Amino acid sequence: MKSYRKELWFSTNQRRELINITPAVEEAVHKSGVQEGMVLVNAMHITASVFINDDESGLHQDFEEWLEGLAPEKPYDQYRHNTAEDNADAHLKRTVMGREVVVAITEGKLDFGPWEQIFYGEFDGKRRKRVLVKVIGE
Repeated sequence: MKSYRKELWFSTNQRRELINITPAVEEAVHKSGVQEGMVLVNAMHITASVFINDDESGLHQDFEEWLEGLAPEKPYDQYRHNTAEDNADAHLKRTVMGREVVVAITEGKLDFGPWEQIFYGEFDGKRRKRVLVKVIGE
């Protein structure tokens, strides 16, 4: 069985961003040489997420508004966590959106359903963070 590991690094300009990382994951799968297997893609920070959905700008705005309604960034003092930092909302948003995805690899390609894409969700940006891509298979 083959195993391949790659880190993707991000430094966003905004506090919250959604980034389509599908091409980077596809490249890792290609470099791995795995034809049949799985890829794990997970955020390595507790204020960031990896998830699968449609790459549609209206939906991205819906996510932003929905998440902000669930866990508003401000006022910062509404959260007990925000004594040394101001990112409690980012921790909550990450919990809702998830830590990782696992995608099947079939004939060397990501085996997606219609419109599926992999996204990195940043909820406390403006600093360097990473995503792990782990490919396993034959």
